[in-house]
Amino acid sequence: MTWAQDMAQCLKDAKVSVIAYVPDISIYQATKLMEDDPFFHVVAAAREEEAIGIASGAYAVGRNAAVFMQSSGFGNCINALNSLCIPCRIPIPLFINLRGQVGEFNIAQVAMGRSTRPILDVMGIPHYTLEDTATMPKIVSGALKLCYASRQPLALCMTPLLHGGKIA
Repeated sequence: MTWAQDMAQCLKDAKVSVIAYVPDISIYQATKLMEDDPFFHVVAAAREEEAIGIASGAYAVGRNAAVFMQSSGFGNCINALNSLCIPCRIPIPLFINLRGQVGEFNIAQVAMGRSTRPILDVMGIPHYTLEDTATMPKIVSGALKLCYASRQPLALCMTPLLHGGKIA
């Protein structure tokens, strides 16, 4: 199976049926696969904080949801996470495509790509880095269990080593 198929299966196993995402070519393999699967309800958002709102609303009505975004947009949803998800104990797994990593061609992506994990640390949001297809399913499955058991957001940071990255 591909990394995207493994990820979709992990989400299904954890009963995560709502996927909110901000479109990004690096995660397209996963979001397209989920769009084509009737198990998932996939919603494209214009901004990251909108995706957090969609996922929070899904959780409020009893559905598990995940958010997919790029690290350059992660900064857009910090307030939504800190003022809604963390105090209200809304468990949202955040799948963050890390830009500014090996093979990056756009210098504007480097700063936020490097800052994402330290910002998650300051916010107290646990995070795990996904770099290869061999360990990815075990990490994702365990992280999803932790996210819902602890009732707090959790981040899974995807590097180009996992999905191949963007091409200039």
